Amino acid sequence: MKKFQLRVVVALLAGSCLFSSCIGSFSLFNKYAEWQREMTDNKFINAIVGFFLMPIVGSITLFIDSVVLNTIEFWTGDNPVASNIGKTQNITGQDGLLYAVTTLKNGYQITSPTGEVTLLTYHKKSNSWYISQNGVTQELFQFNEDGKSIKMKVNGASRDFSLNEQGVYEARMAATQGWSLAKR
Repeated sequence: MKKFQLRVVVALLAGSCLFSSCIGSFSLFNKYAEWQREMTDNKFINAIVGFFLMPIVGSITLFIDSVVLNTIEFWTGDNPVASNIGKTQNITGQDGLLYAVTTLKNGYQITSPTGEVTLLTYHKKSNSWYISQNGVTQELFQFNEDGKSIKMKVNGASRDFSLNEQGVYEARMAATQGWSLAKR
C-alpha cells in the first residue's frame, strides 16, 4: 500500500512540474535546432547528421531547458540563453537608410547613418520607457498598474491610452492634432 501511495505522490509531483502552464521559451533547444538546420548549405547532410545528433544533443538541450533554464525564466522573467544583449542588427528605417540597433540590458541603442546615437531604455522601478538624445532624457511612456493602458504626455498634459485598437486610434489622433497645430 505504501509503494502505491509513493507512486501516486511521485506521479502527481512529476505531473505538476511537467504539465504546468509555465512552458518557457526553450531557447537552448531552439538554438541547437536552428544550428542543426543551418550547419551546412546542404539540407540532406543536415538531415543525416541530425538523425545521429538529435537523440543525444537534442535530448540533453531539451532536458536542460525544461529543468534549469525554463525554471530560471519562470522565476526571473529572463532566459539566460535567449539574451541578445550586445548584439547589433541593421534595420532599414522608413527613410530607407540603415540604422544600427544594439540590444542593451535595459533597452536599445540606435545609431543613425550620420552617427547620432539615441537610447531607448526601460526603467523597471518606474515601469517606464525613456528616450535619450543629444544629452536630453525624457520619459516616452509609463505602463499603468492595470497592465491594460499606458500614460504619456501629449502637448504637456498627461493622458492614458488603452492597449487596444481604440487606444491606438486615440494616440494617432492626438499625435496628428499636435502635428497639425505645430504646423500652423
